[in-house]
Amino acid sequence: AGGSSMPPAAGTKLGYTPPDGGWGWAVVFGAFISIGFSYAFPKSLTIYFKEIQEYFSVSYSEIAWLSSVMLASMYAGGPVSSILVNRFGSRPVVMVGGLMVSTGMVLASFGRTIMHLYLCVGVIGGFGLALNLQPALTIIGTYFQVKRPMANGLAMAGSPVILFTLAPLNQFLFDSFGWRGSFLILGSIVLNCCVAGALMRPVNRNTKPKSGAAPERDRPSAEEAASPDAHVSLFKHRGFLIYLIGNVVMFFGFFAPVVFMAPYAKHQGIDEYSAAFLLSIFALVDMFTRPATGFIGNSKWIRPRIQYFFSFAVSFNGVCHLLCPLLPGYAGLVVYAVIFGLAFGMVCALLFEVLMDLVGAHRFSSAVGLVTIIECAPVLLGPPISGALVDIYGEYKSMYYACGVFMLVPGMFFFVMHYF
Repeated sequence: AGGSSMPPAAGTKLGYTPPDGGWGWAVVFGAFISIGFSYAFPKSLTIYFKEIQEYFSVSYSEIAWLSSVMLASMYAGGPVSSILVNRFGSRPVVMVGGLMVSTGMVLASFGRTIMHLYLCVGVIGGFGLALNLQPALTIIGTYFQVKRPMANGLAMAGSPVILFTLAPLNQFLFDSFGWRGSFLILGSIVLNCCVAGALMRPVNRNTKPKSGAAPERDRPSAEEAASPDAHVSLFKHRGFLIYLIGNVVMFFGFFAPVVFMAPYAKHQGIDEYSAAFLLSIFALVDMFTRPATGFIGNSKWIRPRIQYFFSFAVSFNGVCHLLCPLLPGYAGLVVYAVIFGLAFGMVCALLFEVLMDLVGAHRFSSAVGLVTIIECAPVLLGPPISGALVDIYGEYKSMYYACGVFMLVPGMFFFVMHYF
């Protein structure tokens, strides 16, 4: 019954009234850039894979591990990032993260072996991205309460927007400077994260909460928030456990359909450009769905029932994948790309808002650190398992059905559990 409490209740937990605007919008813009780079950067690097693969003469699976290592260290770095944010605040952590990604890319541009790239791009770069992601998500909860779903939706729109910008840019850099030159230039572009971090000044906590505020003892002290116990006590939190279990299952089927959209189209005999265009449609729809979902989630009908809205979004993804193999021809794939973009954008916009709603903004930093490290496994294993299904059955239907089930089951699970 955690979802039924009225939204303002969490605000009083903070011990001050969040400004819900003002400098908060500058913070949302900073978070937009940080979150955008964290999610879009590993995806956008795939453009260089073919040349790097030939350059070092390695197999395709060896090069594919580059994105995986990067994502893995980004997710595994979550708890470290949380501890740093609780200790130093968001601003310095994001700025150091930007410097780390930049350093990783610059060092990688001098890479002599594929191991060198794993280390620089994968480990150093990935960890730098972790330092970008957590603080950006956490600071929104300190600046926003009433308009929080909207702020989260807008900040999460960073990843499709930046991916949309980086993909053609990377193609251009690659054609002009080759992969080494491009990595050097990307190292400088990523320094924009330091600018984004500079915007994230700590919220002014002097504004007293309005009447009816929680008594003093309800607020975690700074020490309590930063202590490792805050990781542990979360495991006794029922809402958090439901969220965690559902998410782990969900993430097995979450990214794979994005990865296999273009190959599935080519498998049906559609040319490369039309296949790539499907991803552009998907990204465009995703881009506009995220802020829109934030606005809808902020309405007075949906906000108190945001947990159910989330379970609907997850189930909607599942249904969408189950129907995909039934849609005929290229037109069918375009329809799928649009519906999937809607479904995917809804889940992304709500993913962290729902967690904030469950654990409260004061424990969010610790919670998101735990969630990312546990999600690390399904995020990494999802696409290879789906790929194995395609190899075994020689067609994509079974993969889409599997992903559909992986999304539909947690969707139902969230709904039923929150109902009880």
